[in-house]
Amino acid sequence: MQELKTIVELSHEFGGAAYVKGGGGNTSVKNDTTLWVKPSGTTLGGLTEETFVQMNRAKINELYEVKTPVKAAAREELVKNMMADAVENNAGRPSVEAPLHNVFETKFVVHTHPCTVNGLTCSKEGKAACERLFPDALWVEYIDPGYTLCMRVRERIEQYKAEHGQEPALLFLQNHGVFIAANEAGEIRALYARVMNALDAEYKQAGVSQTLEVGTQADDPETEARVKALFGDDAAFVTSGGLFAVAPGPLTPDHLVYAKAFPFDAELTAKAAAVYQEKRGYAPKVVLAGSRVYGIGTSQSNADLALELAQDGALVMCLVTAFGGARYMTPAHREFIENWEVESYRQKQV
Repeated sequence: MQELKTIVELSHEFGGAAYVKGGGGNTSVKNDTTLWVKPSGTTLGGLTEETFVQMNRAKINELYEVKTPVKAAAREELVKNMMADAVENNAGRPSVEAPLHNVFETKFVVHTHPCTVNGLTCSKEGKAACERLFPDALWVEYIDPGYTLCMRVRERIEQYKAEHGQEPALLFLQNHGVFIAANEAGEIRALYARVMNALDAEYKQAGVSQTLEVGTQADDPETEARVKALFGDDAAFVTSGGLFAVAPGPLTPDHLVYAKAFPFDAELTAKAAAVYQEKRGYAPKVVLAGSRVYGIGTSQSNADLALELAQDGALVMCLVTAFGGARYMTPAHREFIENWEVESYRQKQV
């Protein structure tokens, strides 16, 4: 199927570091009966025609009418099972945003989390700036991912269609990223170019650099050994980079999943580590110590991603200054992600 070949090409094109980190972002293609969507926890750059999850759209549509439990955990479990029932091949577990992809009438949907975009979506003045720069776009306030997000966006898209006679091609999600939907690959590329070019111009006009300043301090084996000793199995693998201004709070779900909400920036003492873990309920993923920033994890990929997402968050913190400063996720939104089985699964897959 040519459309499946095309979505693979788009996935690879928008699966680089400029658009997503780790297993972030998702893509899909559809016809009247079937949705092909990225599996959860996989990378856009690694997708092939065979690895897309094939789903029955009629069964996905049943989700929009079902009465769901009030409690979040029970609701998300129901949704997970309904989505599993809609799968028609053995390509894995569908992206949690599959029902949202299904809402769009257009053939192709490409969802990414570029720093360039999140400088807008994670900012205090993001909505106003979006309305100015992209008057045809739909801006949606932060909503917990999964069923709640899908249903709210579905409602908002219906409102947009009633007002404009068509669905939006650009959908910006606060503290999350951007969805771009179109019937042709060329339209997807043109819309992304439009978004990125407009935001590049805004940062340039504001005098905001899009390159993160990272210190060039040499490796510090002694401090690295102390980090590993202090956090034990949680720091079985460590990677580090020069010093930079780590985000002090949670910006997006991806930052929470791969780098946790808050860095450890206290003294490297057992008491300080115990205080952090008692307060947060988990070990850190990002540690500031001496003249370096450390990503730690139970695997090398976990440690590498922690550092990469810390750098990503630090760059977002720079970019938001063009739009009035940072807007962090609320404690309730943070806790939903921290306790969500879907994100735990995604992290384990990556």
